[in-house]
Amino acid sequence: MSELSTIVQRVWNYCHILRDDGVSYGDYLEQLTYLLFLKMAEEGGQIEAIRPELRWSSLIPLKGTVLTNYYSHILAELGQGTGLIATIFRQARNKISDPAKLERLLALIDQDSWTGFGLDIKAAIYEGLLEKNAQDTKSGAGQYFTPRPLIQAIVEVMRPAPGQRIADPAAGTGGFLLAAYDYILKQHRPLDPTQLYHLRHEALRGWEIVDNTARLGVMNLYLHGIGANSAASPISIGDSLLAAPGEQFDIVLTNPPFGKKGSVTFTPAAGETRRETQTIVRDDFWATTSNKQLNFVQHVKTLLKPGGRAAMVVPDNVLFEGGAGETIRRKLLHQTDVHTLLRLPPGIFYAQGVKANVLFFDAKPASERPRTEALWIYDLRTNQNFTLKQKPLTRADLDDFVACFNPAQHHKRTATWSESNLQGRWRCYRYEELLARDKANLDIFWLGDDSMADVAAQLDPDRLAVEIVEELETALEQFRAIVVDGEEGSA
Repeated sequence: MSELSTIVQRVWNYCHILRDDGVSYGDYLEQLTYLLFLKMAEEGGQIEAIRPELRWSSLIPLKGTVLTNYYSHILAELGQGTGLIATIFRQARNKISDPAKLERLLALIDQDSWTGFGLDIKAAIYEGLLEKNAQDTKSGAGQYFTPRPLIQAIVEVMRPAPGQRIADPAAGTGGFLLAAYDYILKQHRPLDPTQLYHLRHEALRGWEIVDNTARLGVMNLYLHGIGANSAASPISIGDSLLAAPGEQFDIVLTNPPFGKKGSVTFTPAAGETRRETQTIVRDDFWATTSNKQLNFVQHVKTLLKPGGRAAMVVPDNVLFEGGAGETIRRKLLHQTDVHTLLRLPPGIFYAQGVKANVLFFDAKPASERPRTEALWIYDLRTNQNFTLKQKPLTRADLDDFVACFNPAQHHKRTATWSESNLQGRWRCYRYEELLARDKANLDIFWLGDDSMADVAAQLDPDRLAVEIVEELETALEQFRAIVVDGEEGSA
């Protein structure tokens, strides 16, 4: 076992002890984040923004309830204000009630010089902990963790460069932003001081709606040297869909959390907590809908500067849903260059049962003629079987897609599907073909599924369910209109 994996395992093993006290994997990682930040800030001399009485060294001599109480005090104090430190400690709470176990965790962290590991080792340790947390299906943390081989392939075909600004409006634990950062560092080395400063302090921008996930993302970036010594946080906490941020970007890379409907929780005067569907209304959106996945498609388009490029993970319903979905697809095809669709296999996400895709499109100046000329589709789903443990997705599984994408000249591509090769996974559909499809449906497959016995079995139940609901809703609206007409006639 390598030194890196040994450290990850040692730190993670301590979580099992805390589980006996009801501390979940997510809670443990949260507490570990607070303590690691304090330890490394003091080791690295980056403590000017932290008052002396709130630093790591102030905790070490304490014992018993004095320790737990003072730790809670530090968390509350550091969560005040704005900026990177406040984002990490926002609404922080001590979840380790047993003073002896907190003392042991402090000793575990204190025995290593974390700044001595180097950025790559520290970052890899934390990434390992994030992945272990994502594997805890009960916590739901997996929805914020995109498979790293997929992220790497997406970044490779997007080819971010020094000086560009890159955004993720659903940043999660920072996977896309970090992959873009690593790509620029490795593919454009050596960066001059101006380029390096821009990359670490100005290039990357994210938003995350969940406090705990945002703190994990900011810490992940911090461990890579991103945002260190900065007053501002590279990830803002809040719902990015509510309004345009007032800035645009060269590249947007994102995997919005799965789940179709947006909702808000509120407590009326009676005291009963309720959740209601949240419909986003924005003047810069093509359609008003409560479907947050469709809203993210519209939002990403608004984030792109002219010539900007986007790659976003979307569930199947974005490709075929009618109503607002059809409006958004037609507008997207007309106003941007929707050039590539990667159909992803099931079994690669920690969130179970997900059928997803990666949609690539480029912003173009306004024009009366359609900006999309052709959509190239790579089918990595049909007759492909992956699991999280026995057969996980690897970067090599995406080699053929990356080659077909031809990132250096993606307007010069060659299909692998033809009448003489019906098993080719790479096929082109012209704009006119796409618009001629019912509801501009982009849920396109052409390969025969070996596991299906007949054509009927190949029908997607998710799509059928959505279409049935749409028909029922239309019928219900018609019934309501009849009732209203009847009431008006009898008035």
